[in-house]
Amino acid sequence: MSEPTEMELVVGVDGGVRCIYDEALDLRALGKLQITRASHVEPDSDGNWWADMGPVGGPVLGPFGTRGEALGAERGWLVGRR
Repeated sequence: MSEPTEMELVVGVDGGVRCIYDEALDLRALGKLQITRASHVEPDSDGNWWADMGPVGGPVLGPFGTRGEALGAERGWLVGRR
């Protein structure tokens, strides 16, 4: 049995719902989806990982030693900007 996952859904005044995607909830139940990448998490030529938050008007985060660290920073930045 897997651990329960918590998802935070933010409902705007226009009825639109935003969240950090997770498969804990089938979002199709809410209606038509529009999924947009918030960042690009990629390694550089030295093996360092970076989270480019440019797609949502944010900074480039990093360098990180692992992809997991970069993904954690990406999530932390997204949650902190709400």
